[in-house]
Amino acid sequence: MANLAQAQVDQSAVDNFVRNVAYQQKRPMADVAAILAEAKFQPTVIDKMTRPAEKTMTWERYRNIFIKEERIGAGVAFWEENEKTLNQVSSETGVSIETIIGILGVETYFGQRMGTYRVLDALYTLAFGYPKRASFFKSELKKFLELSEKEGLDPLEIKGSYAGAIGYGQFMPSSYLAYAKSFDPATSADLVYEVEDGIASVANYIKVHRWEKGARVAVTANKSTTAETLPKQKVRPSNAASFYTSKGYEASEAIGESEIVSLQAMTMEDGSKEYWFTLENFYVITRYNHSPLYALAVFQLGEAVSRARKADKL
Repeated sequence: MANLAQAQVDQSAVDNFVRNVAYQQKRPMADVAAILAEAKFQPTVIDKMTRPAEKTMTWERYRNIFIKEERIGAGVAFWEENEKTLNQVSSETGVSIETIIGILGVETYFGQRMGTYRVLDALYTLAFGYPKRASFFKSELKKFLELSEKEGLDPLEIKGSYAGAIGYGQFMPSSYLAYAKSFDPATSADLVYEVEDGIASVANYIKVHRWEKGARVAVTANKSTTAETLPKQKVRPSNAASFYTSKGYEASEAIGESEIVSLQAMTMEDGSKEYWFTLENFYVITRYNHSPLYALAVFQLGEAVSRARKADKL
């Protein structure tokens, strides 16, 4: 084990982990220990984990990372290249192509940026060097070893995000095992090299989390000058639209007064707010990433790519 890792990590905790994994997965302890011995402690992983963009940026800054002409253009090209697969997957799952496109575009720039950290190093660092979420990342490291064994992957080679997320849709190992889906039923899912599997898996994840086919995601809202200032609202819709109407918030397009929505206030750089009525499908997107900023960026990117694609065909 590298000297830096030895300086940062309690080796007895690693040894206990190795014994636990070997017992639970019925693998030789020496094999598990050999893999962990190759893990490198990466301090930059800790730095990034403590400052995630979703918690440090205004909505305006966060949005501007993703809603750019270059990324929208890449999305149009990706849609064209994979139109047959997208159509089939959307038809089979009920998940809109725009949502699949939005997630792939935000997560990995349509497969162009899947991460540069070895997944083993990222998960090892967070499991043994980030006490705040050590339990979660030990579980994910365990699942990564299980995934590698199950799919015949080399755990020393797979790269991903600083959090250990893998492939086109940036699935954590537990999600990979639970939701990854091969486009070809005769083969196992490969989220690193097979774009069709990446598309199918993202849609499957969203479908399993109860996507409502054909339903809206979000609608802009306007705040009247006499509107009440509301506390931060839950992401999951729980109030009828009429509740917010009575408080001085109106949807920018037709929405039923009895429709169940939430109201999300997004902070701009100047401190002002941008308001959105968000519906159940918005909440479903937050099951992928719990940040409302993330869900709104996914929604807007998918819609922007769709509009640009239609404009190109005129």
